[in-house]
Amino acid sequence: MSKGFVVLPDAPGIHVTDTTRPFNRPNVIGHPSGRPWLVGEWDPDEILEMTASPVRVVVIGFCPVTTTRLADRCRRIRTLSEAGTLATELPGSFHLLAAAGRTVHVYGGLSGLRQVFHARSGHLPIASDRADVLASMTGAGIDESALAARLVCGGLLPPPLSDRSVWAGVSTVAHDHRLVLEPDGAREERWWYPPEPDTPLIEGAAHLTDALVTAMDGRRAGSGTLGADLSGGMDSTSLCFLAARHTPDLLTFRWGEAEAGNDDAYFAGEAAHALPGARHVVAPQHELPSVFARPDAAADAERPYLFSRTLARVRHSVRLLSDHGVHRHIAGHGGDELFGRAPGYLHRLARRHPTIAVRHLRGYRALHRWPLAGLIQQLRRRGDVRDWWLAQAAELTLPAPPRRTPSLDWGLASLRAPAWATDTAVEAAREALRDTARHAQPFARDRGQHQFLTALRTTAPAYRQVARLYEEAGVRLEQPYLDNQVVEAALAVRLHERVTPRRYKPLLATSMRGLVPDVVLDRTTKGEFSADLRAGRQRNLTALLDLFSDSLLSDMGLISTEELRSQLLTPHSGISSDIAVEELIGLEIWARAAGRFPLTAGRR
Repeated sequence: MSKGFVVLPDAPGIHVTDTTRPFNRPNVIGHPSGRPWLVGEWDPDEILEMTASPVRVVVIGFCPVTTTRLADRCRRIRTLSEAGTLATELPGSFHLLAAAGRTVHVYGGLSGLRQVFHARSGHLPIASDRADVLASMTGAGIDESALAARLVCGGLLPPPLSDRSVWAGVSTVAHDHRLVLEPDGAREERWWYPPEPDTPLIEGAAHLTDALVTAMDGRRAGSGTLGADLSGGMDSTSLCFLAARHTPDLLTFRWGEAEAGNDDAYFAGEAAHALPGARHVVAPQHELPSVFARPDAAADAERPYLFSRTLARVRHSVRLLSDHGVHRHIAGHGGDELFGRAPGYLHRLARRHPTIAVRHLRGYRALHRWPLAGLIQQLRRRGDVRDWWLAQAAELTLPAPPRRTPSLDWGLASLRAPAWATDTAVEAAREALRDTARHAQPFARDRGQHQFLTALRTTAPAYRQVARLYEEAGVRLEQPYLDNQVVEAALAVRLHERVTPRRYKPLLATSMRGLVPDVVLDRTTKGEFSADLRAGRQRNLTALLDLFSDSLLSDMGLISTEELRSQLLTPHSGISSDIAVEELIGLEIWARAAGRFPLTAGRR
C-alpha cells in the first residue's frame, strides 16, 4: 500500500510546500492549472493515470490492468459520476480519483481496507487515505468522545461509529460513499449498493472462482520471492493453491501450534504435500515472541490498533519473511468475515421461507446449543438499525446476554462496557451511540447481508495497519479477499446457501473444489488459540501491569486503573476479558503516541 497521499482542490493559495510535510519523498501530480492535485508517496507500480476528455482518472493501489485497458474503459466515460463504475469494473484493491473541471471525486474500497478521510486546512477542504496525515496537516487533537466509544464498546463496535476518526476535525467517508471535493467545500454521496443476494450457490461460486483467480493472477512475485500464509485453514490455504498455479515455487509460512487441540498443523501438512514445488517455513512456538509480548510497542498513528497482543509476533514473522527474500506476501484476511456465519439472515428467512428457516434453526441449535427462549425472542424482535443503536446505548451497563444466544439483530453482538470503564467514559459512549442512531442507515435490507458488511468494515481498517507492519520490513502484504470484485461476488449469493449449519464456508469450498485438496475444503473445525492467549497474558502480566500503572487513559478520566489491575490479576475461564485488555492496550498506546504526534495541537 502507498505510504499515504493527499488530494487537493484546484484552488488558489495552495502550494506544494504546504502539502509535502507529512512525506519524506513526495510525488506530485498537478491540476491542469499547475496547482498540486495529488501529493504523496507511492511506488511506480501503484499508480495509473489516464485522461479521457472530459474526465481525468488516477488509480492508486493494486490494479493489475495495462494502461491500454484502462484507456479503453475510460473512453466510455462521459460524465464525472460515470467514472465511479471503474471502482467495481477494474480488478484489485485501490483508491480511485476522477476529476473534471474543478470537481474531484474520491473513492475508497467497499471492504474498508482502503478508506477516504477529509478535513479543512484553513478555508480549504482536503482529503487523504490516512487520517493521521490530515491530523498532521491540520493540527488535529484527540477526539475524546470517539476514543471513549471505542474504549467502552470494544473491538466489536461496528461502523459507522467505529469509522469515526479519533482525530478531532477529521471525517471518514462511508464505505459506500464517494467524496466530492471542490474549492469551496466537500460532501459525501452514496454511489454503491450491495448486490441483492439472489444468485444460486453453484452459479455464485463460479463467479467467485473467476474473481479470485483474477485477483491472484495479478499478484505475482515480481523481483523477489512470493510468500503466502498456509495456516491450514480454508481461507489462506485456498490462496496458496491459487498462487501456486503461476508460482509453484512460492514460500509458505505459518506459526507452530501452542496447544495439542489445534489441528491446523494436520491440515497445513496435507496442503503442503500437495504443493511439492513450494518451500514451507514453520516458525516454532519457542522462537516466536509470546502473546502480549512488549505491550508498550506502537503500531501507527492513524487509529488504535486492534491486534496488539500479536504485534511483536507479526513483526518477528515479517522479518523472517524478509530474510527469506519475500517481497510480496499473500494473506487470507477477510475470509472469516466474508464466508463465515452471520446468523442475522435467519430473521428474514423465517418470514420468507419458514420451512428452510426451521431446518437451519434446528441445525444451529444442535450444533451450538442455542437457547430456545432467547432464539424466539430474537426472531420476534422488530425494529430498524436505528433501534439497535439506541438499544445498545440503553443496555451498555447491563449484564451480557447468555453466551450461546445468537445475534439475529442488526449488530454482530451486544455492546457492553468493561468493568474498568469509568462513568465518564460510559456516558460519553452512550451519547456517541445515541448520536449514531440519529443518522444510521442499514448497509443492506437483509440483516444477514448487513452483518457481513459490518464484519468486513469493522476489521478491514485494522488489516490496513497490519499491511503497514509488513511495509516496515519491505514486504508488500496482499489481501485478495478484500478486493472489490471478490466482495461483490460473495455478497451476490443467496444467504441461506452461503450460510448453513451443515457445511463450513460452503461458498468458498464450492468455488475452490477441484483447485484445493478436498481434505481442506471438507474441514469442519477451526484452530483453537485460547491456551496460547492465556499463557501469553500470564507470562507478560508484569509488563501489562506496568503499562497501565501510569496510564494516560486514566489521566483522561476514562478508566479505573484499580479495577483494571483487579481484572488482570483475577483468573477468568473464558478469553473475553483478555480480548478486551488487548483492545485497551491499543487505545492506551495510540493515545500516548497521539500526544507526541508531530505538527499536532489541541487537548491531549
